Order: sequence, then C-alpha cells, then structure tokens
Amino acid sequence: MKITDFLEEKVMPVAGKIAAQRHLSALRDAMVLTIPFIIIGSVFLILAYLPIPAYLDYLTAHPGIKTALLYPYGGTFNLIALIATIGVAYRLAESYKVDPLSSGIVALCSFFIITPNSTFTVDNVTTTAVNVVYFTSQGLFVGLIIAVLTTEIFRKIVQKDIVIKMPDGVPPTVARSFTALIPGFVAVMSVVAIRLLVENFTSFESVHKIVAQLLQEPLTAVGTSLVGTIIVFLLANLLWAVGLHGSSIIGSTIMLPVWLQLSAANASALSAGMPLENIATAEFKFFIWIGGAGTTLSLVVLMFLFSKSKQMKQIGRIGIGPSLFNINEPVLFGLPIVLNPIMLVPFLITPIVTVLLAYLSMSLGIVAKPIGALPPPTTPIFISGYLVTQSISGIVLQLVNFVVAILIYFPFFKVLDNQKYKEEQDNRSNETESVLA
Repeated sequence: MKITDFLEEKVMPVAGKIAAQRHLSALRDAMVLTIPFIIIGSVFLILAYLPIPAYLDYLTAHPGIKTALLYPYGGTFNLIALIATIGVAYRLAESYKVDPLSSGIVALCSFFIITPNSTFTVDNVTTTAVNVVYFTSQGLFVGLIIAVLTTEIFRKIVQKDIVIKMPDGVPPTVARSFTALIPGFVAVMSVVAIRLLVENFTSFESVHKIVAQLLQEPLTAVGTSLVGTIIVFLLANLLWAVGLHGSSIIGSTIMLPVWLQLSAANASALSAGMPLENIATAEFKFFIWIGGAGTTLSLVVLMFLFSKSKQMKQIGRIGIGPSLFNINEPVLFGLPIVLNPIMLVPFLITPIVTVLLAYLSMSLGIVAKPIGALPPPTTPIFISGYLVTQSISGIVLQLVNFVVAILIYFPFFKVLDNQKYKEEQDNRSNETESVLA
C-alpha cells in the first residue's frame, strides 16, 4: 500500500497539474495533429524503399516513379514544423477563448519571418529564398516556441481590449479580421525585432541556431541516450500508474519533436544511401509499447490463456482484441494496473528491460535501426516491427521483448490470479451457505 499511497499523495497531484497545463496541452494537441500527416508520408517512404530486390531494381530503372512516390512524403512529413506551428497557436488561443484561426495564421507568418533566407545562384541569376529545411522537423522547436510567443502576445492585447471594433452591422468574419489587426501587428513586429536583435547583436546568426545549440541538441543528446530513453519510457509508465495518459504526456508532448527530428534524419540517410545513425526515433516505441504502454499484450495473453480467476479470464478476453492494436486502456483500468501495488512492479520494470534489449541490439548492429517511416500507432506487433526497420530482425526483436515481458509479468500475474481466484471461491462458499441457511 505504501507504493499506491506515494503515487496518490505525491506523484498524482503534480502529474495532474502538469497534464492540465494549457501550454503543454496545446503542444500535445498540436503534435497529435501532425501524426496523420507523418503516417501518410511514411506510407510513401516505405513504398519507395520496400526491400524487395526486383521491386527496387524496377524503381532504379524508372526513377520517375520513385520521385513521384516521394512527392507525398515531401508534402506531409517535410512540413510538420508548419503544421505544428499552426496547431499550437490554434489550440492555445482556443484555451484563452480568442480567435484561434487568426492566432494560427499570425504564428505561421511569424515563423516565416524568423526563418533565415538562403541565397543561391543558378545560371548566373542570384535568388534569395526561405530555406525549406526549416519546414521539416529541423525547424519544429522554433515553430513551437514562436507559436506560444505570438499567441501570448496576441491574446494579451485582445484581452486588454486594444482592438479595432467594427459597427454592429458588419459581418462577423470581417469584424474578426479587424479585431486581429492590432494584436497580429504587435506579434509580428515583436518577432521582427527578435530576428534583428539576433542577427545584428549575437554570433548565432539566427533564432534557429540558438534553439538548436541551447535546447534542441542537448535535449536530443540526453533524451535519446540509453539512460535517457529508459527514463523517458519509465516516466510514461509512471504517469499511467496514476491514471494519466503517460504515452501522450511524455511521448506526444515532450519527446515527439525530438524523435521526429531523428526519424527525419534516418529517412534522409536512407534516401541518400547512407548508414542510419539514430535509434530512439518516433518508431522506436513499437519495440517498447507492444500492446500499449508496459508491453501489456504479454499480460493480456497470460490472462487469456492461464487465468483461474473468472474475472481475470474475462478481462483477458475483452482486452486481447484492443491490445493487438496497441490499445490497453481496458487492461490498465479494468484489471486494474493503475494504482495496483501488485501489478505496478512489473509494469515499471518492463520498459527498463525492453529498452535495454532494443537499444543495445540496434546499437550493436544485431537489429536494423528504424528507417524513419512511422506506421499508424495501432499497427499490430510483427507488422510494425517489419515496417519500421524493413527487416526480419525487427520482428525478432518484438518477439523477444514480448516473451521477456511475459516472464516479467508471470510471477505477479500468478499472485494476483490466485488472490482473485480465492476471493471468488470464498464468495461462492458464502453464497452457498446463505442458500442452505
């Protein structure tokens, strides 16, 4: 009971406040918004590099087909910084009850303003253009920061009622446009001032370089190291342990920008024929969250096949279908695992062991690294393992982690199953005695 008391009294209040914080909520919603576009782009990336020799030879002989397959990738995955910028500003403005669409557009314009230009010469003609590399995950952190900054400026001015007000007879759409004029102008000019200050009074040259050197690179180095990756997945499970959506709070809010950048780097290396460098990418979770956070598919299979308790057998039957598609809420809250002192131990141990196995096997070259293509989060085990690595070794790694998780859960499952079975037997005996009496 000390574990659950600690979680309820110390962890849950703090975690609840963090989960409800409006800026983190907006960030989480925006990152979730990017996922469908990432998946769409990933489908075409997979199609362009399916590891079938005859198919690859055909694409080599017909380069136009491969180029066409990569068009959707370029128009989705490679624009996630723009999508996330609009998404954060929209959701944050919505939480403040100011015009979200205007806030999103102001944030997007500000992102273009803060992004440095590149000058190049083609056929003796010099052209200046925005460097599109910053539209990808490389510019994601700057986009998120700019979206928060401009929306905060926008909403403060609106809430102070420093706006142009139109007569009552003016259509609402036109009135909203004029309402956004002064707040939008101030937000945009603030970003212009920041760019001029950085370019003229610092050695960084651009805000993108500041963010990369002071935030993005350290967070990537720490958060995606072996120890950092273990901590990330352990924290996600710890939040689940108190009933909060740890996969969303940690995975989709804090780490997804970092993971996506590494996924994009692997995808670029793949297209250039270079070796893949990154392990803890957005696809790495398919080797750790098998059946959902905590690799609970292993526990569901144990309940489905070996439970003596009718209650646990029934939960196994209910949970087996969703768990195959990485949906484990029926088990987390139905067994439950949440605030259950018996099941919390294996639930928190499992990600440590599975991360160790997955990370080390990839770093040693035993298992292929993720190629940078992100399947839908509901992609079942083995299918996802092959898609994210384009290798049978990905399937083998998932199988190993699945079996290891079964071994970790088994003794705790037996304790809980025996406990519930005894309770059911006692209840049945009491009912029989009541009928005879």
